[in-house]
Amino acid sequence: MRCRHRRAAKRCVADPNVRVPRSITIPAIHGHVTGLKASHLAALERLYRRRVPSSAVLTTELARTTSQLTREIRRPIGLLITRRGVIEQVLVGTGCAPTFESLAKFRVGSHSLRGLRLIRTHLHDDPLSQDDLTHLALLRLDLIGILGVDEKGEPSLLHLAHLLPPNQQGEVCRILKPVPFHDLDLQLDTFLHALESDLQRSDTKHDVAAGTESAILVSAAPKSHAEQEEHLEELNELAESAGVRVLDRIAQRTHEGYERYLLGKGKLKEVVMRALQKGADLVIFDQDLAPAQARAISEVTDLKVIDRTQLILDIFAGRAHTREGKVQVELAQLRYLLPRLSGHGTSLSRLGGGIGSRGPGETKLETDRRRIRDRIAHLEREIDDVARHQDQRRSRRVRQGLPILSIVGYTNAGKSTLLNTLTHSQIPAQDRLFETLDTTSRRLRFPHDREVIVTDTVGFIRDLPKDLVGAFRTTLDELRDADILLHVVDASAPNVDQQITAVETVLQSLNLDTIPRVMVLNKCDRLSAHEAGVLCQRYHAIGISAPNRETLRPLIAHLESLLPAIPTPPGYEEDPDQPPQDLALASHS
Repeated sequence: MRCRHRRAAKRCVADPNVRVPRSITIPAIHGHVTGLKASHLAALERLYRRRVPSSAVLTTELARTTSQLTREIRRPIGLLITRRGVIEQVLVGTGCAPTFESLAKFRVGSHSLRGLRLIRTHLHDDPLSQDDLTHLALLRLDLIGILGVDEKGEPSLLHLAHLLPPNQQGEVCRILKPVPFHDLDLQLDTFLHALESDLQRSDTKHDVAAGTESAILVSAAPKSHAEQEEHLEELNELAESAGVRVLDRIAQRTHEGYERYLLGKGKLKEVVMRALQKGADLVIFDQDLAPAQARAISEVTDLKVIDRTQLILDIFAGRAHTREGKVQVELAQLRYLLPRLSGHGTSLSRLGGGIGSRGPGETKLETDRRRIRDRIAHLEREIDDVARHQDQRRSRRVRQGLPILSIVGYTNAGKSTLLNTLTHSQIPAQDRLFETLDTTSRRLRFPHDREVIVTDTVGFIRDLPKDLVGAFRTTLDELRDADILLHVVDASAPNVDQQITAVETVLQSLNLDTIPRVMVLNKCDRLSAHEAGVLCQRYHAIGISAPNRETLRPLIAHLESLLPAIPTPPGYEEDPDQPPQDLALASHS
């Protein structure tokens, strides 16, 4: 509150018939103020009038006033001070700390400070507690300090701590040697400038070394440690596919009762502290975060926190190249985002708010939700148009009478590499998850002049997000026209059984489990001949190495024996832009 308005504000509050001017605001005293005298409350409010030079941690006058007031009310007092020397908050009581919501206007980067320092008084010369250091790290404060108060109400020892740049020792903060307040010799503005320079240099080194964001991976589930490690390994691959550098992984076995934060609040703080120690930019959860959980976690840290679905959606957004793929990805992202727009639910809705919501009209939150719903409706209409065009293409294929082989499988199993080898194509194929997003079709002629259409589709993954399944229904619907599904499996994967089960589960959910399937174990060159033979016998599969044409001979012979003898329909003409590729590898080397 501006000082010249204080007396006017008190008069306005005392007289209910006087309207309080909008420019007058009464500063709030945060924390435990119950039972305090009116004179003490007034003295606490007057602290907001004080100013501190940018070069000083605390002025002598302010330190004495706060210490004497602490002795009188027998409660600790905290002062949250900006670098301009303005008292931003006055906090009363043990354990009272600023919240992220109250500090929203003081934004920070991953390697910068918030521009605020917190100095607390204490009736005894106790050192900084672990909670104090946690607040320092989580809130990214410039400094945190404990000012002891002696029996006469005078300031005594001052304990200070500040953050450190990410280091090999994993130290988050440094506790300075306590000194009597009157002996403190610290040029604060110079000290903070040097500290932020060190933080920025560490940030620059991080960017040069990696060029991308860095993350800590977290799994919190009632599963065994081995299962969680398997899931974290896959999450690690997803993160690397998204261009994220993984710094650490944390697995926590949880039980019922941690629904609010997914894991305990104390453990969550440990995770955030670990992220700060490692210099991570974000935290990635292997489990999907409910909207309420995401909001609760945001109250504990301002680090970017995402879940597995968000990570997959981000990968898809970077891989989509066709208009169809981009529309499907955007639709999935908006469906995921809509229920996660934080706010007050219907309490501020123009329709459902009721008493207390009349007058201001539509809120910003409601406007955003309405625009997202409108955009979702528009994208759904576009996808319906895409579906109609696909129906027309499928009708032409039916008239041509060409059998369809659809390649399916777990992501990064080698599906695109197999299609490239079979059809002499140059489809982008790299050793990373979800490299292929858009459906690709090629015509293929077998040695006995049988032509087929071979399609490559987006890879599957365990617990495939529902938003993705719904948005990519037009792509997945093309599998319904397949005469044979070629299920490609990464034989070298340590969790090959789980990957096969995940694909079979997705096919069953799409009602595609009735289509004949041929299982192909790819990457057998990474196994011994005995191991590959055992796997092929267990799954009744054919072992191959997709880049090696010679290993495809048994597969080609088996597929040709399965294809029905479908004659070419009268009037059939080849597409000059996409002539069929001959499979010469089955007849000679």
